[in-house]
Amino acid sequence: MTLFVRRKVFIKISFLLLAVLLWCNAAAQVSADSSRIVRVLTFNILHGATMKGNFDLDTIAKVIKSVNPDLVALQEVDFYTNRAKKMDLAAELGLRTGLAPIFGQAMPYDGGGYGEGVLSAYTFFSTQNHALSARQGKEPRAALEVNVILASGDTIRFIGTHLDHTKDETDRINQAYQLNQLFTKDNRPAILAGDLNARPESKTMEILYKQWTKSFTEDIPTAPSVNPKAKIDYILFRPANRWRVLETRVIDEKVASDHRPVLSVLELLPEK
Repeated sequence: MTLFVRRKVFIKISFLLLAVLLWCNAAAQVSADSSRIVRVLTFNILHGATMKGNFDLDTIAKVIKSVNPDLVALQEVDFYTNRAKKMDLAAELGLRTGLAPIFGQAMPYDGGGYGEGVLSAYTFFSTQNHALSARQGKEPRAALEVNVILASGDTIRFIGTHLDHTKDETDRINQAYQLNQLFTKDNRPAILAGDLNARPESKTMEILYKQWTKSFTEDIPTAPSVNPKAKIDYILFRPANRWRVLETRVIDEKVASDHRPVLSVLELLPEK
């Protein structure tokens, strides 16, 4: 067999293998139950500011809408503060995206409140805002819990949070323990999303990984949004056997905030 013939055979085999791989991937996507698929986004929105130095909710909303999420965890959310022009940012982004909004206050701030937000394509079945531990002199933090019913009829728990940002990891460690204590008492399917201000190799994440499974396989940096250097934004889930990861990615967005949004597409598997 000549070198030219061998090359043609190799090219044909390569194309055949590629076609098989593409077919298998497509088949896997088709086999997913659309009534159990949840598109999850976490996004630190920098209290409505952008990297251009202006206040621009339309730009933030455009980024959110571009990935068509079912559930969004928002961090650095202002509620009627002076710096946010006395706006309820969760409600304003809900109006702009067509998603149901809720705000969970972590602390009073600047004439209003500051904390977490959740946007949802589903009706809220129940909600609760949990204060997280913080030592004296540190910013209070919260975990905003919502329970929603999927099209399949399954109820899931979704928690959005923002852990302590200071160099000393003590508060983050305490908050990680508290999250595990609050949300792992039963096996209800749950998703935890937010700006955890912790790198993957940190003690904070070690604690969380004991109870939660990460939705990503690579530690792609998420902050700052321009030339990101650290992965600190996460989407985690539990129990591990109830979820299948269909897609996860860090969105290449440099203007809307100082963090890049993170998307994970998860499928809730039937209980065995």
